[in-house]
Amino acid sequence: MKILKVDHIGIAVNSIEECKKLYSDILGLSHAGNETVNEQKVTTAFFPVGESEVELLESTAPDGPIAKYLEKKGEGVQHIAFRVENIEEALAELKAKGVRLIDEVPRKGAGGAKIAFLHPKSTFGVLVELSER
Repeated sequence: MKILKVDHIGIAVNSIEECKKLYSDILGLSHAGNETVNEQKVTTAFFPVGESEVELLESTAPDGPIAKYLEKKGEGVQHIAFRVENIEEALAELKAKGVRLIDEVPRKGAGGAKIAFLHPKSTFGVLVELSER
C-alpha cells in the first residue's frame, strides 16, 4: 500500500454556514465549494490547505452517520483521510494484516473520490478514511 499524503481532515459540524465563518473569515482559507453526498446523508464543504484540505461535514438527515456522531461526541474532528495510490489494493493488504474494515469495497465520496473507512477499534480510536482520486 502506498499512502501519498494526508488528503483531508473531516470535521463534524452542526452548521457549515456558521462554521465557514471561522475557516474563511477568521483563518482566511478559501472555500472550494459544497457538495451533498446523498448516499452518506451529508453535505461537505472543502477548504484547501497546501496539498490537503479541511472538510466540514453537516448531516442532511437525523439518522445519518454525522448526525449520530454529533449526538454522541459533539462537533469536532471526525476522521483523518489518507490518499492512497490504489484503494482496492490497500484494503486487501490491510484486511490481510488483520485490520478491521468498515468498508471492504470502496464507495463514492465527495469530489468523485473512491473512499473506504477503517474501524476505529483497529486504529487506536481514530476513524481513518482511505481516499483514491
